[in-house]
Amino acid sequence: MQAKNLTGGQELLCINTTKVYDWILNEATFDLTFTDETLPIVGEDPLTCDEITGPVTVEVTPGPVEVLNREDREFVIDGALVTLQLVTIRKNFTVTFFFPTATGTEVASFDFARCEQVVLCAPEGTDIEVTYSELDSFICSFECDFLTDTFDALVTVRTCQSIQSTFPVTLEIVADFCQPRDILPTPACPTPTMPPQCPVLFPDNGDDGE
Repeated sequence: MQAKNLTGGQELLCINTTKVYDWILNEATFDLTFTDETLPIVGEDPLTCDEITGPVTVEVTPGPVEVLNREDREFVIDGALVTLQLVTIRKNFTVTFFFPTATGTEVASFDFARCEQVVLCAPEGTDIEVTYSELDSFICSFECDFLTDTFDALVTVRTCQSIQSTFPVTLEIVADFCQPRDILPTPACPTPTMPPQCPVLFPDNGDDGE
């Protein structure tokens, strides 16, 4: 019977969770080149270079991650032969430029993708999850052509990313049920206190130091 599996405050539980097959952290820095890109439309007309009143800034937003391919590769780790996977992933991003003008800030967005390969324990059926603990970007160079009202830019992107291979599993475990924490006491009204004074400076006691 189920009752004989109970010990103290514990109970035999069946839960759905996610197993992490493999997990790596890595840092990547790369450049994006934009050539002869058109400025954003303001009303019915495009923005012109002479309407830009200050430094142009940029923001990079991550999008979905796609797994393009997995290849089995054999490695010798601690003297044992293991089969891992060379995973090719495509990461999608959106780059948004911000153009300051006398009447506000105009924006122009561009989508791009970057492919990379990582070695993971990631057999078929596992999911690849990429999260960013840090995603920084800045404009390395920016030039606006006053004749065509187009711009060239070089954007540098730096990412700190966590890459995991995961798979949903059902586990049977013996565990304690969580209990609510104690309520914190309501703080009492503080007693009046005198702020620190500066008797060396004020009031002047007339002592000339002699």
